[in-house]
Amino acid sequence: MKSAPRWARWLVPVALLLVWLGVGGTLGPYAGKLGEVATNDQAAFLPQSAESTKALKEQKAFDRSETLPAIVVWTADEGRATPEQRQAATEAIGSLAGNPGVVGRPSPALTSEDGEAMQAVVQLAPDLGDELPDVLGRVRDAADKVPGTSAQLAGPAASQADLSDAFAGIDGLLLGVALGAVLLILLLVYRSVLLPLVIIVGAVFALGLACAVVYALADHDVVRVDGQVQGILSILVIGAATDYALLLAARFREELAVSGDRAVAAAAAVRRSFAAITASAATVAMGLLALLASDLTNNRALGPVGAIGIVCAVLTTLTFLPAVLALLGRAAYWPSRPKASDATVEGHGVWRRIAAMVDRRPRRTWVVTALVLAACAAFAPSLSSKGVPLDEIFVNDAPSVTAQETLAQHFPGGSGNPTVIIANEGRTAQVTAAVKATEGVDSAAAAGPSGRPGAGEPQVVGGRVRIDATLSAPADSDAAKDTIERLRENVHAEPGADAVVGGYTAQQYDTQQTAARDRTVIVPIVLAIILLILVLLLRALLVPVLLVATVGLNFAATLGVSSLVFEHLLGFSGTDASVPLYGFVFLVALGVDYNIFLMSRVREEALRHGSRQGVLRGLTTTGGVITSAGVVLAATFAALMVIPLAFLVQIAFIVAFGVLLDTLVVRSLLVPALVIDIGPRAWWPGALAREGGDGNTGGTEREHPAPSEPAAPTNGESASRGTCSGTS
Repeated sequence: MKSAPRWARWLVPVALLLVWLGVGGTLGPYAGKLGEVATNDQAAFLPQSAESTKALKEQKAFDRSETLPAIVVWTADEGRATPEQRQAATEAIGSLAGNPGVVGRPSPALTSEDGEAMQAVVQLAPDLGDELPDVLGRVRDAADKVPGTSAQLAGPAASQADLSDAFAGIDGLLLGVALGAVLLILLLVYRSVLLPLVIIVGAVFALGLACAVVYALADHDVVRVDGQVQGILSILVIGAATDYALLLAARFREELAVSGDRAVAAAAAVRRSFAAITASAATVAMGLLALLASDLTNNRALGPVGAIGIVCAVLTTLTFLPAVLALLGRAAYWPSRPKASDATVEGHGVWRRIAAMVDRRPRRTWVVTALVLAACAAFAPSLSSKGVPLDEIFVNDAPSVTAQETLAQHFPGGSGNPTVIIANEGRTAQVTAAVKATEGVDSAAAAGPSGRPGAGEPQVVGGRVRIDATLSAPADSDAAKDTIERLRENVHAEPGADAVVGGYTAQQYDTQQTAARDRTVIVPIVLAIILLILVLLLRALLVPVLLVATVGLNFAATLGVSSLVFEHLLGFSGTDASVPLYGFVFLVALGVDYNIFLMSRVREEALRHGSRQGVLRGLTTTGGVITSAGVVLAATFAALMVIPLAFLVQIAFIVAFGVLLDTLVVRSLLVPALVIDIGPRAWWPGALAREGGDGNTGGTEREHPAPSEPAAPTNGESASRGTCSGTS
């Protein structure tokens, strides 16, 4: 490269910069447009092979048109609701017939058994989109006209409106919080003005490209995107792009201090960090793609969407960032200036002391660390993942949740969310009797021609009938899910009925069962993928197995701490069924990232200086940048907490806490101590395991001070070794 003409050496960086500026200007707006193709209709994300999904497909044949029900519930301000109030409620809500967005005529108002409340159902068009709040506003205005009562809106329509409101402005708010946190941390850690801005711009370019690709795929129904997937994509791209950029920028700083030529340093930084960055990205991308084995559509959607985001993050890191660094040179680190000592193991005081502590007592270090993590992991089984009750879905109070609670106080718990049974026409009476006889069912009746239960002769479509059952327990409760089990057992036992059970509670039950199945299938796949990548990268077997075991222990410890925090500090009774799986995929894949960054450097050092010295040098030189990357990633995921949904708050805490635990404890203490204690045998069956001793044969506790730090490598040595490194 030095022999090429000066103009030729800058042609590639300038061309890359112009390309990315074009990409950013053209595709950047897609980061704010992804919501246009996102759907928050949870029915679109049901398990594909579940019984409730089959029932939903059959149920559509009984509906003259697909609708989204809104339930109006009135409570009397004083005592019992009067017949006059019931008549006024029926007339007020009936006046909505023919209004835009309202399908058919609303049901008449019904009074509860205790006489203190009334309810009516208004069927809305399912494709209202941004018009839904306005239509619900007209329903609320009509309901408020009943004197002496207080009106609330519950049901799927109200819940969808609250969900859309929770995701309103997600693009700008989440992006602003995440980028603000990253920028602040980078400014504090690196005390540089330009470098943090360059890294942030690269992350934004990666996000714009990823969102554009996902937008095109979602627009053509190749993938489905909801608000949760949209939010996770933004955080994942920003966090990954920043992490990879920090590693490459640190390597560039080292190479620049050695060679003094910014173009040469940029090329060397890409060449020597390429393996670690791509291997780390591969673990995350392949781990996400393992979600394609899930039977839940939103899990399968997150897999390719997240993998696309990781690929875009790697592209900007290996092209845009080196181009800018080659053009800026030392100015990128202004007001600090890279010095020759930056390329050595000197100047890493904190990490030299940590390495010395680990080296003195490796066995005691890893045993104590492992015991502390195991103690935290002991609480993991107490984390319930049976689903989140309706009143805990939103972190803040949501009107639909309050309305549903009011409805449950005065009507059977399953009111507004009937369980739907589809059966053969000839067995209608027998199936209805079996449903009524099921413990936990309050009432049941076949739907008539109008679609209302018990209104005339049963409606028959294709030889099938629909039976609606109201459960005694709230539709989102464990008791209701237990009733679904009993109900299915009873109706399946009816010969010739070919009955299927669906509805809201059945969908929640099937989602929970499918999520449990997914964990048993996907977890081994992710572990196998990560192990294979580590074996190929480190060219050993024992070290990869140890790394996978340590990140698994870290995940279990994180779940244990999360169970205590969720229950005793945040007041959650449990988590969504998919939270443990999401937490595992993100935390294990990302946790292995930092071990890859560490151990790839350790291996390079060990080839020159032996296993023990390789660990000490690798820990010292990568400690600062990996810790910075971990803090940045944790802060990025913590930004998900700005969205007031329990699911995302729980994911944010699990990943943020787990990343910090992995960065500060597992990667800094447990892994180095294990490798030092085992010695060269840790690299079995690779060449390092056959090299013999390096002053440590394993299993020997050092009670004496650690040997003096290895001599700082010469400039020539530094320029020829290492996969990734960093500065503190």
